[in-house]
Amino acid sequence: MKNQIVRLKDYQPVPFVIKDVYLKFKLDPKKTIVNSKMNILPTGNSDLFLNGSQLKLKSIKINRIDASSLVTHNDNGIKFSKANLPKKQFLLEIITEINPKANTALEGLFMSNGIYCTQCEAEGFRKITYFMDRPDVLTKYKVRIESKLPVLLSNGEKTMQGKNWVEWVDPWPKPSYLFALVAGNLESYDDVFITRSKKKVILKIWVRKNDIQKCAFAMDALKRSMAWDEINYDREYDLNTFQIVAVDDFTAGAMENKGLNIFNSKYILASPETATDDDYKYIEGIIAHEYFHNWTGNRITCRDWFQLSLKEGLTVFRDQQFSSDQRGYSLKRISDVIDLRNRQFKEDNGPLSHPVQPKTYKEINNFYTATIYEKGAELINMLHRLVGSSAYKETLNLYFERYDGKACTIEDWLKIFQDYNKIDLNQFKLWYEQNGTPVITVEEHFESATYKLRLIQETNKKNSCNKPMVIPILIGLIDIDGKEILKDHLITLTKKEQEFTFNNIQKKPTLSILRDFSAPVIINRKTTNEENAFLLRHDTNDFTRWESGQKLALNSIINTIINHGPINEFYAESIKRVVNNNNLMPGFRALLIKLPTHETITDQLKKLNQQVDPNQIHKALTLTQSSQALILKEDLPNILDKLSNKYNKNNDLNTSGCRDLQSILLKLNTFNDGGELAFQKYFNADNMTNLQAALIALMDTKHREEIINNFYKNWKDDKLVIDKWFAIQAIHTGPETALKNVVNLSKHTDFDYKNPNRFRALIGSFCISNHPGFHDISGKGYRFAADWIIAQDKINPQVAARLSTVFQSCSKHNIQRQRLMKQEIMRISLTDDLSVDTKEIIDRIIA
Repeated sequence: MKNQIVRLKDYQPVPFVIKDVYLKFKLDPKKTIVNSKMNILPTGNSDLFLNGSQLKLKSIKINRIDASSLVTHNDNGIKFSKANLPKKQFLLEIITEINPKANTALEGLFMSNGIYCTQCEAEGFRKITYFMDRPDVLTKYKVRIESKLPVLLSNGEKTMQGKNWVEWVDPWPKPSYLFALVAGNLESYDDVFITRSKKKVILKIWVRKNDIQKCAFAMDALKRSMAWDEINYDREYDLNTFQIVAVDDFTAGAMENKGLNIFNSKYILASPETATDDDYKYIEGIIAHEYFHNWTGNRITCRDWFQLSLKEGLTVFRDQQFSSDQRGYSLKRISDVIDLRNRQFKEDNGPLSHPVQPKTYKEINNFYTATIYEKGAELINMLHRLVGSSAYKETLNLYFERYDGKACTIEDWLKIFQDYNKIDLNQFKLWYEQNGTPVITVEEHFESATYKLRLIQETNKKNSCNKPMVIPILIGLIDIDGKEILKDHLITLTKKEQEFTFNNIQKKPTLSILRDFSAPVIINRKTTNEENAFLLRHDTNDFTRWESGQKLALNSIINTIINHGPINEFYAESIKRVVNNNNLMPGFRALLIKLPTHETITDQLKKLNQQVDPNQIHKALTLTQSSQALILKEDLPNILDKLSNKYNKNNDLNTSGCRDLQSILLKLNTFNDGGELAFQKYFNADNMTNLQAALIALMDTKHREEIINNFYKNWKDDKLVIDKWFAIQAIHTGPETALKNVVNLSKHTDFDYKNPNRFRALIGSFCISNHPGFHDISGKGYRFAADWIIAQDKINPQVAARLSTVFQSCSKHNIQRQRLMKQEIMRISLTDDLSVDTKEIIDRIIA
């Protein structure tokens, strides 16, 4: 059965080799015919099982002889008894019929506004034809597509074509999850890339005709990614053509199919008028990620889905390196840590916690998580730091040399590092095996010019069997005058408790710990506001400097919630200093004055054994912003005027940083002028970043309705921009009207819940980012979410399952909210015909 538990320990190699496969598609919206011819070589004496789902079997032949009477069927596919199979290589031909138009799950072959499109990772290929649909089956593909549509695409290189048909051949063996097919009325944005070996690679981005003018940045990002991979990893592209297709209906962000990447149009289409600076950053990063998969995921793939982080964690680390080179290391690192803490730390310390290498699963789609991707990338980052940049690069070259064309494991990956660097990584492997976020308690002692640092690691309170892990911690020491006396010193914690001694220190230093966020851990160290203000002013490491500023802000907000106290004086002074410090990059100044996230405040309240009330957190954040605005009242007009003079439509580091800073300060300024300056800037904006910033700033002013209506009137024909319109209203509406507002928007004529982007823009944004609205004490926010999860589950289980994770924070709230959440969780669980995807998430939350 589909919902059986799959276990890592049960892995068995495939007893067959599929030498090659020839697929012929006769495309039809409701009755597509798929003819599959496979040359199969038995390597043992076993039954042959082929995965298949939602297929209509038309015929099946072995060596051109009807074999329909030789197969048995179950819910997961078909099986041939070993007694009925040839002992030598044989030809297996299967003809199936599928209905792309009815495929609302967007997995397998489906249609997006008249375009045929595939999504086969993780187990979508079995919805196209019967096959050994697992990542360790590497096969060469030849594909023929028959249709009257003008553009017919698949993996590899086009080898033949005629009237209404075309054939593609991919010379590189690949698993079925990397198969791709696209057919439709599309136009291409073309360019070329010359590799370092002087090979000419044809580049094409396929989009709808009206979107062709929005492809320039995506193409530029692709070319920069290709050049970067050659320089930094010695990886050259291995085909003559690289193609990308953008489609509107896509559950994921993008898919790295060999030679034919398929993207959610959100992560391709951009112009200054329609895309924000954040959009550009995401486009750049995701294009890099999918391209980098060509080697870390495609040429070397994973043996089974328990090894998913082998390709995803490594490729995320690679795209983070690339974006750091493009956008500035510190800004990228801090942004990545904010995302990790908000998403992965919450996951790692809740009911959905799992190791980077899981041991079991029911639905593999549920393990495309922040733990697999972002925490997995942090493990690569630690390896990189432990062995050093030069050794890391040489180790990766050995990895590519040894495992090219193979399906590998995490053990293979670690062995490469052991072999090249002559180190023992058995203890480091615990990072892959143990879940939970380690907590490092810090104790300090200074006496007689000797500074002692004692670190105690606690790996997982819920699992007493967890063992101490290898934790690289980058530190610095700063003297009383603000001078750095120890710079970027790496200490490695390997025991539960360890002490590190530093001699010849004349006065007690201030510790700067976990520089560059050198390990995905939580630092438990008591610091005063005075010490945090000192580090914010004098620390030479941008990450720990930012961290100190966040602690100052957090302490002030917590004091406001618990004691109704005003903004603390150290934080007030620091804000003014940061905003007026023109020696700091604008983007870094923006990060320094951004307040801690709702999740961070929630976690701190729980740590202090205080009640979590989303409304109180919202009020405290608003009051703190108001206090910031008052402190900066005399500075804001002048600073905003200077920033305005620096504007242009470029997306470079300094210009986008100026816009980031302007966005935050413009919002603060509305507390002083009621939104008059923001109203003016809205109508003067010549790019989407400034337009959106002004719109958000005006959401709590008298201009709200006028601006919302104006924005819709101007952009109603642009789907991606209207996604922003839905999301901004879902997030930036106060507690009193948040739920009523989102319910009304869900009835809007432009709200299409079958489109994943639109569904996430409205329903997802409200449930994930409007905390007081979602957690309304009446429980109506929970019911709203449950209703939509149940409705979405019937058409796209993956989207429904992802939204179900909003209930994982249940235990952090008071008894009344927990009771109301549990009612809706149980209602979802008891829904008839609930998908395995959603049921697995809900059951884990219940447990």
